[in-house]
Amino acid sequence: MPIEPGDGVTIHYVGRFEGGSVFDTSRADVAREHGLLEAQGTDESDYRPLAFTVGAGDIIEGLDEAVVGLTAGETATVTVPPEKAYGEADESKVREYDHGTFESMVGTEPEVGLHVEAENGLHGDVTAVREGSVEVDFNHELAGETLVFEIEVVEVR
Repeated sequence: MPIEPGDGVTIHYVGRFEGGSVFDTSRADVAREHGLLEAQGTDESDYRPLAFTVGAGDIIEGLDEAVVGLTAGETATVTVPPEKAYGEADESKVREYDHGTFESMVGTEPEVGLHVEAENGLHGDVTAVREGSVEVDFNHELAGETLVFEIEVVEVR
């Protein structure tokens, strides 16, 4: 029976950038092959099928829409543009702080690549450390990216 909004679905997926490099997956063998285990500090038990309710907003819109009409056991490859994934990068989400303000908010010295959580719950990454300021980008790390997903429907409930 084809998947409809409201159905519970479990999928395996491999997420790639348009250039082909893998950024996420539910499959441990793919994660191992593409170096994600080491890069993300995970182990094989962290990789398992993704379960969600279609249309409930649990996952990105483009992937949610892509499973509608598929059936258990079916596979598909779908290209998801930024507006149906994590949105376009928004310059207003890149903020600058002086060193003292940054250190009092975060509790550590700034370093490029440092992941921080602001008091308001936003997550960001330090993208630049200058003599007088620290730049933090609060855009989602996949903002502005077109994503390609290979999906396999494991179960429909």
